[in-house]
Amino acid sequence: MSRHSGAGIGALFVLAASALWGTTGTVATFASDVGPLAIGAAAMGIGGLLQAAIAAPALAHARFELRRRWPSILVGALSVAVYPLAFYSSMRLAGVAVGTVVSIGSAPLASAVIERVVDRHRLTRRWMLGAAVGLAGVVLLSATEPGGEAQDGGSTAVGILLGLLAGVTYALYSWAAHRTMQGGVPSRAAMGAIFGLGGLLLMPVLLATGGPLLASWTNVAVGAYMAIVPMFLGYVLFGLGLARVTASTATTLSLGEPVVAALLAVVIVGERLPAAGWVGVGLVIASLAVLTVPLRRTRMPNPRASGDLQHLP
Repeated sequence: MSRHSGAGIGALFVLAASALWGTTGTVATFASDVGPLAIGAAAMGIGGLLQAAIAAPALAHARFELRRRWPSILVGALSVAVYPLAFYSSMRLAGVAVGTVVSIGSAPLASAVIERVVDRHRLTRRWMLGAAVGLAGVVLLSATEPGGEAQDGGSTAVGILLGLLAGVTYALYSWAAHRTMQGGVPSRAAMGAIFGLGGLLLMPVLLATGGPLLASWTNVAVGAYMAIVPMFLGYVLFGLGLARVTASTATTLSLGEPVVAALLAVVIVGERLPAAGWVGVGLVIASLAVLTVPLRRTRMPNPRASGDLQHLP
């Protein structure tokens, strides 16, 4: 498999994961009496432990490599523990659309800064174009939140700040997972270690706040869905993608999540998306096309055949 085809497959894995993540806001509305800390701890905590469980053989096999990569794993695990608490609290305070787009929309910038400062990666023009178009789309989506109850200005501001924290921690654990894989740790072991440890850190939060999850079968179903589908299966797909693309590309591709969230809000919840919101959806889709459609490479002529060697770089 060529490097470019591998990157294309990796992008598809990340897009599939972002589609699953986009369902979380709508599903959470079916358990409105459950607090955001409980939802976040159940979703990412149980999902992370499930990842560690299926990765147990890989974790045992890669234990020596994992020990050498413990700083990256610890950063990733701490970020995994903070992310869902900030993300679901942001959606509760600022609204599903605003919380989602601020959290996911800020992640590509945070990821690019991390890779530029720590890894000295150069930002390509293609990535900057895709990120700019996608961020313009999420800004439009954020400014045109569909329907719903009006949010208090103070709580919205706090929700936006929490969304920014979620974006930074999302970028951090994506970077940590990718760096661990680049260090020779297989994808399953890296994701199992980071998300398993992060899940353990979330268990005290779940024990303290998770009582309402058991109050009805609907709440139980919501918690189970969150843990198994978007968090467990979604992050398995995300890990497969991170093994093939950079963290900055992966977080930019995740801009598909707020698009899915907005569409589900219209179709299932019954919210109305204004015209500017649909423009935002179109811009995000355009950004995904910029980032995922392979570039057609022009075959360079053989300088030996032409006899012209003076223009070689």
